[in-house]
Amino acid sequence: MSISATNIRNVAVLGHSGEGKTTLFEAILFNGGAVERMGKTDNGTTVSDYDEQEIARKTSISLSVGYVNWKNVKLNLLDVPGFYDFEGEVHSAMRACGAAVIVAGANGSVTVGAEKAIAQCLKLKKPSILFINGMDKENADYPGTVRAYQESYKGKIAPIQIPIMDGNKMTGFIDVITGKAFKFGGSGVEETPVPANYTSELEDMLGVLQEAAAENDEELLEKYFDEGALTPEEIAVGLRKGIHSTSVIPVLAGSALLNKGVINLMNALVEYLPQAAERAGITATDLKTNQPVAVSCEENGPFAAQVFKTAVDPFVGKLNYIRVCRGTLKSGMTVLNPNTGTEERINAIYLLLGKKQTPVTELGAGDIGAVNKLTNTGTGDTLCDPSSPVKFDDIDFPEPVLSMAVSATVRGTEDKVFGGLNRLTEEDKSFKVVKNHETGETLACGQGEIQLEIIKRKLKSKFGVDADFTTPTVAYRETVTGKAEAEGKHKKQSGGAGQFGVVEIRFEPGAADGVFEFVDATVGGSVPKQFIPAVEKGLREAIQKGVLKGYPMVNLKATLFDGKSHPVDSKEVAFVSAAKLSYDDGVRRARPVILEPVCSMQITVPEQYVGDIMGDLNKRRGRIIGMTTSEGLQVITAEAPEGEILTYATSLRSMTQGRGKFSQEFVRYEQAPDTVLQNLKAKE
Repeated sequence: MSISATNIRNVAVLGHSGEGKTTLFEAILFNGGAVERMGKTDNGTTVSDYDEQEIARKTSISLSVGYVNWKNVKLNLLDVPGFYDFEGEVHSAMRACGAAVIVAGANGSVTVGAEKAIAQCLKLKKPSILFINGMDKENADYPGTVRAYQESYKGKIAPIQIPIMDGNKMTGFIDVITGKAFKFGGSGVEETPVPANYTSELEDMLGVLQEAAAENDEELLEKYFDEGALTPEEIAVGLRKGIHSTSVIPVLAGSALLNKGVINLMNALVEYLPQAAERAGITATDLKTNQPVAVSCEENGPFAAQVFKTAVDPFVGKLNYIRVCRGTLKSGMTVLNPNTGTEERINAIYLLLGKKQTPVTELGAGDIGAVNKLTNTGTGDTLCDPSSPVKFDDIDFPEPVLSMAVSATVRGTEDKVFGGLNRLTEEDKSFKVVKNHETGETLACGQGEIQLEIIKRKLKSKFGVDADFTTPTVAYRETVTGKAEAEGKHKKQSGGAGQFGVVEIRFEPGAADGVFEFVDATVGGSVPKQFIPAVEKGLREAIQKGVLKGYPMVNLKATLFDGKSHPVDSKEVAFVSAAKLSYDDGVRRARPVILEPVCSMQITVPEQYVGDIMGDLNKRRGRIIGMTTSEGLQVITAEAPEGEILTYATSLRSMTQGRGKFSQEFVRYEQAPDTVLQNLKAKE
């Protein structure tokens, strides 16, 4: 039987890279009996980091799922990578989860990863708990860290425990709500008197908690004003309401590595975070009425689920991770995928514990699991009862910001390389493969250098092929800035019928369509009319390559004003060749220049980085168009040559410590300075 949605908590584990999310995930599984011993990231033995790239790098690169039963509640946990390149995994997790644990180091400041995680939770109305980790480390600063978060998120941060420290070691904690103190022992925690040096801090924090609880419930607020105090039970009720509305973020502390304070966190997950059954209705489209609906977590309703992640293995096949939003999924069911308009038969259903798959016969509303061997289903797709079709909104994945040109290392393996890349786009929706028809290159497009490096390594490990990733070619153009006339003469006498054609053509800028305009201005039949099309054909073939660096020629007006022919030897081929000769000579004398693509950019950064961004854009020959404020951030609109911003994603991340983001879009071509041509020649 599937578990009731009232007894499920779906929790994403978020935060900055290296703050201990995977270790916390491991400690929770161990405490709940899901694993017999805690694995270690350094040893490559954790449940959630099982990919060979994760083991080698000692960091998470992909979302992983696990579960544990705690106090008669099933905790579905999603271990989410914290490194910027894997932002797409955060978007997948946020669609599947109902709440989050944000893991932060006790370093006295707000880390970028925690900042982004809190922003996501607030934006999407996901309740969250802040777990300050690393209390076993030297210089751990719990009060300073709490103050840093309180300053950044005024009125929201509510510590519900105080760590008891002995030097650099956390030896226990004080539960602020009950006022009781506990010390860590060999078999768990034992109650102990509150140390005298903590009584003042306890009083202050209790006051903060009571105010936070009262502000989220009118009856409690009235009582608090009348009596000046709330009972522990009343504080818990008010806090829970505040957490659910995201107006309160409770704070706990501990050491995931030493498994201290983790059980306290697990209790808080059960007590304070919303049940799967309490999740607000998920936006979808009713396909019978084509109207928006909110799909609530009805256990007996018609089945509806969404795929939030896909794992691809060339040998095992495809595994789709799903969250059941309504009804129950059972083995043997036939379900509709409205995204593809196809029906899929459900074979096996699994619960996931890292890479371990435990088969089950059904999966109920609010639960998370996986199904295999679905032919036409991918990440973001809806699966539903064919008699009650709905389609959930797509998952909003970040657009790629860094592109690299891909080529097969070994000739003849191109099909395997590009086939493998396309399979990997099924796994990671923040990664795309596109063909640049301007340059002929195939581009791997993602969030950063690390992500693309891992894609390259996965090609090798999963599909057995090597690929080279290089800086992509910029699609330059050539044009002319002056006017010149040139003669093209083609004469061939080598036995048999000869070839003869002479043209005189004027070249200048100003094509009516912006690419090429041909004008016949001949008089008196100097070029017989039957050969005029051949002249235009020769020129249209010639403009495919400019005279400077072979880039396509644009905005060229060519006027044929004179020529010569021979009554016997003139043929179409002769005038095609004559036109090309005239083009090469005339364009070289019409002051040819390189045109470079210019992109419009929107760069979003905190205000303190604006000066650095503008200085950097000036170095890249960028132009600032304007600046606005959005959600407390500065949005800089600028234009810059594409060739100067090929690796801008990496630079922006470095300049802003990962806090900045940008988008770009091609807008037009502009004449490039002479240095661009010199650089292109230097690369030959």
